[in-house]
Amino acid sequence: MNHPWIGWAALAGGLAALTLGCAQIQAQTRTSASSPYENQAESFDRLAQAPTVTRELTQAQIEFGFALFEQLRQATPQENVLVSPTSVALALAMAYNGAGGETQQAIADALSLQGLDLDAINAGNQALTQYLTQLDPEVALEIANSLWVNETLPVRADYIDRMQTTYAAEVAALDFGQPSAVDRINDWVKTHTRDRIPTIVEQLPADQLLVLVNAVYFKGAWSEAFEPAQTRDRPFTLASGETIEHPLMAQTGEYQYLETDQFQAVSLPYGNGSLSFEVILPAPGLDLAEFSSLLTAENWENWMGQLRSRPGRVQIPRFQFEYEANLIPALGALGMGVAFEAGKADFSGLTDLDAFINQVRHKTFIEVNEAGTEAAASTAIGIMPTSMPMPPEDPFELVVDRPFVAAIRDRSTGTLLFVGAIVDPR
Repeated sequence: MNHPWIGWAALAGGLAALTLGCAQIQAQTRTSASSPYENQAESFDRLAQAPTVTRELTQAQIEFGFALFEQLRQATPQENVLVSPTSVALALAMAYNGAGGETQQAIADALSLQGLDLDAINAGNQALTQYLTQLDPEVALEIANSLWVNETLPVRADYIDRMQTTYAAEVAALDFGQPSAVDRINDWVKTHTRDRIPTIVEQLPADQLLVLVNAVYFKGAWSEAFEPAQTRDRPFTLASGETIEHPLMAQTGEYQYLETDQFQAVSLPYGNGSLSFEVILPAPGLDLAEFSSLLTAENWENWMGQLRSRPGRVQIPRFQFEYEANLIPALGALGMGVAFEAGKADFSGLTDLDAFINQVRHKTFIEVNEAGTEAAASTAIGIMPTSMPMPPEDPFELVVDRPFVAAIRDRSTGTLLFVGAIVDPR
């Protein structure tokens, strides 16, 4: 019997704590046994307290998150996967602001943003970011953006202004030909993920146009901590069928819980209960690949809305891991391929140069223990000129005072009518 718990716990932590528009935003603690968590409509009513936060945007980001997760899960089905839809969606939203034509439409399709105009997307991301980062004083949730531009290449001033105003992006001009440029970007990511992600870029071409970077950091204590004395090494069955001994934390109490023929689900709150850790355990005999076909945004919302308070005992693994991926293949599969094609991509909204996305790196970290959860993510999107403008050249001087080669050719076809070596011009 397979128990792909760690992959699901990682997904749950990323979605519940990091996904914009997470399926449940509660205000009660797990010990409130008399009433269930708010249903989905009430959760979005709370989001609507901020006038520019819309259900359409949060719904789009949930759909994108599950679609991206599934692409990455399929790429490495035997390995842990942890993606921050928040981090990727915000980084892509910044790129979206500079895209035009077919490229902009392709990004919108991948992000499920059909029907939302640019101003609504930007205002919604701004409001929702502010909302989430101020949601629970007992939980650390930080979201930061930055824009690193090539000091010698043209990036539109209005684009930079919009990123600073709407996405609170820090902006710096760099010489990408210097190793210090990579260090500057990585130091920023390290700082904004509290050292959990020390690097996001390894190297950058000297003619890189710009790099868009997002960082997300989360640290939350359980509303009721697990007792370390209750943690025991217990059997854990890997996806391969192999059984290992691994520390499982244990706790008894009242939980938001749902059980169906396909899975068991439990919700463990952090802090004041506004953010929670959702665990979905597929039923015995149903492997993760089979269960993933059920994992849609619509089903997720239905499941979260059906959680009800119930007494029980939970045992979950204590774990820690890092994950990284090149997101270009996954995003290409979601319809963004044109954005990565030199000569076809359109980023006329951010530069006069022909440019395309040449890298999308994503790194995450998570640790779950008896005290709570710490998680971090960063996404870096590199945009590269298709061709570089030639710098003005200094006047030259040619003194033909030595033997030389000369030719007579047809410029249209390249046909050489004559070619010779002149060693004595007399």
